[in-house]
Amino acid sequence: MILLTFNLMNIESETKKEVQISDDERLAINEANTKSVLRILDIHEIKASFFIEISLVEKLKNLIKAISAQGHEIAFYNKNSSASQIEEAKKFAEDFLEKQIKGIRQKEFKIAESDLKLMGFSYISNIDNADILFPFKRLKRDSEITEENGISIVPESISPYSQLPYNDFVFQTLPMKYYQNMVFETLKNDEFVLVYLDSWQFTDVKRYQFKVPFYRSYNCGKKMEDKLEDFLTWINEKELATSRMKDYIF
Repeated sequence: MILLTFNLMNIESETKKEVQISDDERLAINEANTKSVLRILDIHEIKASFFIEISLVEKLKNLIKAISAQGHEIAFYNKNSSASQIEEAKKFAEDFLEKQIKGIRQKEFKIAESDLKLMGFSYISNIDNADILFPFKRLKRDSEITEENGISIVPESISPYSQLPYNDFVFQTLPMKYYQNMVFETLKNDEFVLVYLDSWQFTDVKRYQFKVPFYRSYNCGKKMEDKLEDFLTWINEKELATSRMKDYIF
C-alpha cells in the first residue's frame, strides 16, 4: 500500500535582493501549489492525505473545503503550535467540514501522545528532519504501526535496501526510475510505504527569487509537478494500491 501525503505550509525562505513577498502572497503561492497537486491527483484518480499547518487552517478554509470535497483526507501539521491552538483549530475545521480530523503530523515541536488522544486524534505521523547527511544516521526503522496511550503511531518509511527515507527531499532529488524501483522493492518487504511531500516544493523559486540552497531548489516548481505526474502514472500502470492514511490505519 502506498500512503501518499502532502504537508501544506507556506514557503519561509528569504528573497533575493530587494524583493519583498508578504505573508498574504506566500499564502497565495501555497494555494496555487496545492491546486496544482489536486489537479494532478484528480487526473490519476488517486486519493491522498493533506496535513495542514495549524496556523493556516482558518486562512485556508476554502482550499481545505475543496481538498475534502475531492475525497482527500484533511489532517494537521504541527509546526510549533500549543495544545490549546491545536484544539481550537481542530474544532474550527471539524465544524465547517462536518468531519472528524483524525490525524496529526509533528516534526521538531511535539505534543504528548496522551494530550493528542484527549483532543480526539486517532493517529500521529511524526517525521524527522531531512538534511544532506541523513543517509548516514538513519540505518534502521521499525516499519510497523504501533499504539501508545490509545493512539496509533505511524512510522516514517525507509527503504530496507537503499536505506533512504521516503521524505520530501528524496523524492525531489532522486531520479524517478530509481525512486520507483525503491518503492517497488520496499513493498515486497513492508506492508506500506509512507511518502510525503511539502507544498512549498512546487514553488517556482527562481520566479519569486527565493533564497533556497541548490540541493533544495533542484527540481522545484514545474519539475516537481512533472515528477508527481510520472510517479502517479507509474502507480496506476503497475496497479499498486493507494490509500488515505485514516482508511489504511482503521
